[in-house]
Amino acid sequence: MITKRIIPCLDVRDSRVVKGTNFANLNDVSSPVELAGRYSQCGADELVFYDITASAESRGIFTDILRETASRVFIPLTVGGGINSVEDFDRVLNSGADKVSVNSGAIRNPKLVSEAALKYGSQCVVLSCDIKRVDGKFAVFAKGGRENTGLEAIEWIRRCVGEGAGEVVVNSIDTDGVKKGFDIEMLEKVLKAVNVPVIASGGAGSADDFISLFKQLPDIDAGLAASVFHFGTVSISDLKKRMRDEGIPVRI
Repeated sequence: MITKRIIPCLDVRDSRVVKGTNFANLNDVSSPVELAGRYSQCGADELVFYDITASAESRGIFTDILRETASRVFIPLTVGGGINSVEDFDRVLNSGADKVSVNSGAIRNPKLVSEAALKYGSQCVVLSCDIKRVDGKFAVFAKGGRENTGLEAIEWIRRCVGEGAGEVVVNSIDTDGVKKGFDIEMLEKVLKAVNVPVIASGGAGSADDFISLFKQLPDIDAGLAASVFHFGTVSISDLKKRMRDEGIPVRI
């Protein structure tokens, strides 16, 4: 049985890790280099690094801080933010990333997913989708959750997977930073729509939330979180032991 992954997320702005609620009210947390090194050593299965203002500021990702962060990481590293072309994939992969996450860039250029998958393989292309309920529907947002694209989320995800995305990160804006649990309804719809690994993001407030996620949605591949790990609310090693005791397949 495939083990479930636990993935800390580093949301980086101005070379610092930040965290907020519902994609707003961002507060400084720490250095991404320090946090990456800590997570790499304490049992995290993978790490995600998002330059969260790159798209909104129409610039490329900060490769200097990325290189330094990657040098501390000995687990798979997914990197996103300002990915608008195959050349951006090149730049980020050459800076130490193992996988590249694309969001706003794919919305602007729908061919980007297929072009990157053709060049690097689907396993390297991660679709990150920021989703919020609008008038009872799941809407895709761009530019770090700032802009409603008008796209229906489930169909958009299905389309991008068809184009070659090998993994999907589902970021629920509604539950982000709220710490009341993952967005099970949204995740369930995504799982039914695609047959690639799906990562749940947004809403974790305790170890119980991860346990509920994996028990309610046995097909989910990973749980991603930020503040509960950054501030020590949840210990990754303790969480994994709890998962094992609950019969959830996990790498200790």
